[in-house]
Amino acid sequence: MSTKRAFVLSGGANMGCAQVGMLLALFEHNITPDLVVGTSVGALNAAAVATNPTLEGVQELANLWRELTSSDIFPGGNLSRAWNIAKRGTYLVENTGLAKVIEKATPTRDLSDLQLPIRVVTCDLKTGEEIVFYRGPIKEVLLASAALPGVFPPMNLDGRVLVDGGVVDAVPIWHALSDDIDEIYVLNVSGGGLLKNLKSPLDVMTRAFSISRNLRFDVELRNAQGKTKIYQLPRPTDRRDMYDFNDSALLLDEAYKLTFAYLDENRLPVPEKKISLWKSIFK
Repeated sequence: MSTKRAFVLSGGANMGCAQVGMLLALFEHNITPDLVVGTSVGALNAAAVATNPTLEGVQELANLWRELTSSDIFPGGNLSRAWNIAKRGTYLVENTGLAKVIEKATPTRDLSDLQLPIRVVTCDLKTGEEIVFYRGPIKEVLLASAALPGVFPPMNLDGRVLVDGGVVDAVPIWHALSDDIDEIYVLNVSGGGLLKNLKSPLDVMTRAFSISRNLRFDVELRNAQGKTKIYQLPRPTDRRDMYDFNDSALLLDEAYKLTFAYLDENRLPVPEKKISLWKSIFK
């Protein structure tokens, strides 16, 4: 009987690049998911994996992240953000840049049409409920899951006002637990920024949210242990500002090397004898 695996991809904004490095190492070790669960940027990466769950598919996602810049995510510059504040808007940045990234990551229209089952976590801003999607329009659902309150606009979907799933569940292990899942690989990159990088009220707000969200992760992890095998993959330290998407390639490569070494040390499935391009570059 084959091992059934779930990948859980946390929120983490610009640290989504590190998740892709982890994914590369996993796929090179022939560790592939039967279910993907994601919040915020992790939902975007999960949807990309579920679109093409192969090493080639992950390499395409890596190429996207390598070319990503802050202006891709936050178009319009400071003037646009200042104008939104001046007119007393509910957010700082339009989600048009994020929408374009989603379109590049996956051409699939509906979550139910992906090659793998997926669970995408969002939060109902009015009720505080945790809303999980397994079907529905991909772009709209992913925009909702990544709609960091105050930064991106909330999404109106299915009669609800939805925002970033990380508000309620940054590392949604619970949604990966089922009778047929034997192993869960946790790609947690949330709350990884250094404290000294707090340079604005927005940074302080985000850091405070990450502390509260990590408490839920600890609770879910304790409750999940004993029910299935859980592997928490190592993550690199991010020295960038929290909303700086430049130089993602460096963190992607570092996460790849850390995870590859972790999988080797734990004697998890051995890579194919054929040495991949990625391993030959970063060996």
